[in-house]
Amino acid sequence: MSYKWPDKDPDEVIDYSVDWSRFLNTDTISTVSWFVDNASGTKTAIAGGETVNGLQLVAQTNTATVATAQLGLGTANIRYKVTCRVSTAGGLTYERSIFLRIREK
Repeated sequence: MSYKWPDKDPDEVIDYSVDWSRFLNTDTISTVSWFVDNASGTKTAIAGGETVNGLQLVAQTNTATVATAQLGLGTANIRYKVTCRVSTAGGLTYERSIFLRIREK
């Protein structure tokens, strides 16, 4: 299943979050990984400060139930597919993809 975040200007640096609470029940997030599809459409791991296909993961944080990516840059008129993968303290792994369109504002 895919979700959509609000559009982002290439000059903005914005926090985008995924709330996992409805899947976790009493479980909690232990690790978070972020991915961005590259220009060829291949899901590519991205870490803080790195850029994939023009989109930068500035930083990442998480609470026990919410994963947040601070995103910068991006190419105008491109729709990025960003994927968030979490592993839980209970040993489960969840993954969701979100679409983010870059638009000049």
